[in-house]
Amino acid sequence: MKLRHLLLGTMLATCLYTVAEDNVITVDALKPGAEVQPTMYGIFFEDINFAADGGLYAELVKNRSFEFTPDHLLGWQAFGKVEIKNDGPFDKNPHYAHLSSMGHGDWWTGLVNEGFFGIGVEQDKEYRFSVYARVPDGKTQVLRVQLIEPYTQEEHQEFTSTDIKVSSKDWQKYTAIIKSRKTSGKAQLRLFLCDENGRSGSGSMDVEHVSLFPVDTWNGHENGMRKDLAQALADMKPGVFRFPGGCIVEGVTLENRYNWKNSVGPVENRPMNKNRWESTFTYRYYPDYFQTYGLGFYEFFLLSEEIGSEPLPVLNVGMACQYQNWNNEKAHADATLEGLQEYIDDCNDLIEFANGSTDTKWGKLRAEMGHPAPFNMKFLGIGNEQWGDFYFKRVKIVADAVRKAHPEIKIIGTSGPNSEGHDFDIGWEAMKRQKADLVDEHFYRPISWFQNEWQRYDLYDRKGPKVFAGEYACHDSGKKWNHAGASIYEAAFMTGLERNADIVHMATYAPLFSHVDGWQWRPDMIWYDNLRVAKSASYHVQALYAQNKGTNVLPVKNSNFPKKGEDGVLASAVWDKDKQEYIVKVVNTCNEPKDVRIVMNGPKSFSEGSVIRLILDKYDLENTVDNPNAIEPIESKMESVGNSIQVQLPAKSFYVYKLKK
Repeated sequence: MKLRHLLLGTMLATCLYTVAEDNVITVDALKPGAEVQPTMYGIFFEDINFAADGGLYAELVKNRSFEFTPDHLLGWQAFGKVEIKNDGPFDKNPHYAHLSSMGHGDWWTGLVNEGFFGIGVEQDKEYRFSVYARVPDGKTQVLRVQLIEPYTQEEHQEFTSTDIKVSSKDWQKYTAIIKSRKTSGKAQLRLFLCDENGRSGSGSMDVEHVSLFPVDTWNGHENGMRKDLAQALADMKPGVFRFPGGCIVEGVTLENRYNWKNSVGPVENRPMNKNRWESTFTYRYYPDYFQTYGLGFYEFFLLSEEIGSEPLPVLNVGMACQYQNWNNEKAHADATLEGLQEYIDDCNDLIEFANGSTDTKWGKLRAEMGHPAPFNMKFLGIGNEQWGDFYFKRVKIVADAVRKAHPEIKIIGTSGPNSEGHDFDIGWEAMKRQKADLVDEHFYRPISWFQNEWQRYDLYDRKGPKVFAGEYACHDSGKKWNHAGASIYEAAFMTGLERNADIVHMATYAPLFSHVDGWQWRPDMIWYDNLRVAKSASYHVQALYAQNKGTNVLPVKNSNFPKKGEDGVLASAVWDKDKQEYIVKVVNTCNEPKDVRIVMNGPKSFSEGSVIRLILDKYDLENTVDNPNAIEPIESKMESVGNSIQVQLPAKSFYVYKLKK
């Protein structure tokens, strides 16, 4: 996170006046309490809003293997003589394009790919083009590769071009590094079939797995992530990374579920899957939304490792999406050991892929993909946002089998889609009976709900499973986007997560990503187009907690804790034993400034201090790709720090104080 630094004067107080005593926050600095789990604040990835293909996954070509259905040329514009065939070199992706000459020097055959709402390229940046190709008759042909702007007023549509000579009858991979001569967020990729002299010619060529990646991906991986989006995740310092969903885990049908075994191995032979979110909302309908599995479980584990997060995979429990199938037994696997064996195997095999030695089947595959060392996976979610006996009887069979094989893995169950009510209550009771390690709660709720939940976890049973707030976000009626007026309530609610770190072990805002031209759900934490990124106000709230989570909770007394349904001042505090630092978070959700005094019981002074301010008082203000820094935190240093902080918290503000021991 980029923070602007200011040097304050010699007093800790941020303003000089007599502070009213109606908001006194007392922190007992001498009594570090419950451990704050390293996983406390994290991220949750689901392929909604074009979060994978077209988003975090850096591939720029849509439908690169011609596997989208029912139109195998979806995303492509064909011209001349183009035929789709299905006896290609990859058994799981058998389709390819056969290009034949038109028989005249001025008649051309080729393809144009539209990308994901266009192709984003930057001037002087390099891009890696690759294709599997052959010439069936052995007659050498040239594939001309161009980056174009089809609607330009320039003399030439193409602004970058290179030729690839193909002379083998056998399938081979060809690669070329292309340097873009201009910046464009709406470019396209054009392929021409040419002879050796650059004319239309009289031959033919087969092309498969047509790919274009930035050379400069996250950590330089060839099958890599978009660098700016991955960096935004790394900057948060998330402690846990949940993947791949969400309802993606379930699928509309079990055949359509996210099958992790299809997402590993050579990327060109990972089968396409129809995206669960393609057709869910007819008012935000994307018939070209598929999953290539290019961002698969290997890439997930690798990215988790590189950004310092614990991987938290979630796998199917033998149930398709209940919302789309309700209580239709035929839509689900049988609730018997035999009926669920495939799903048990999926869980145990994934643990072997992540953690197994290289002489095991799945550990060997991990090593072949480039990571001989285990990923040290510790958690596994079984099922997603499901409820009722359908779920309870299935999860018990699967979880018991996983525990028997891998007692070291912590199992996460779910309390269903609701934040309270009958299904929520019986979900929790079932997870207690089954001795789940954590229970995944979801709440996408309006501001009024958050105002009523200030003490939600203060009252939870300390003897049962721990809490994973796996999907949550605040919105306002009719304003379901990431505006400041909703984000302040997320900041305030999270003081309750932190105060109750003995029972709350994980929390992940959702959804994570959204393309500005291709979203289906909002609010979302990070918005982007093909070239730019905007970190929302919610992102900054989450980052301030994740970057300042500390190691132990400190007791906090609030002289005027807000009542249910009311605004007010809320606070939490932690001790960071590694940094020898006290961290106090204070939030004012009111529409007017509030006088606050923070008293640190224990130390009489501190060697140094700082305060980070996030002001969210402009209700409709949001960060956009056109104005990405409209809302951002500001950090100020402090000198001569005493044990009492006097401050007037502005309306709708979130302050983080850091005091060195």
